[in-house]
Amino acid sequence: MRSKTKIPKALGRKIQIQRKKLKITQEKLAEKVGISRAYMGYIEQGRYIPSFKVADKIAKAFKVKVKDLISF
Repeated sequence: MRSKTKIPKALGRKIQIQRKKLKITQEKLAEKVGISRAYMGYIEQGRYIPSFKVADKIAKAFKVKVKDLISF
């Protein structure tokens, strides 16, 4: 879903920070989640909001609960 609010940017930044903290590439995270690297990049840029299913898979890849991933 494409969005123009600040929430997607905050979520994307949070995902990017956690990914870098774990030393995982966008490509590797995208592979674990089952999406393209380009789509993962768009999520991190805040251009797209991930579906709940994708957000849940990202949270599992980070070994956190989805509520912790999406809370600000």
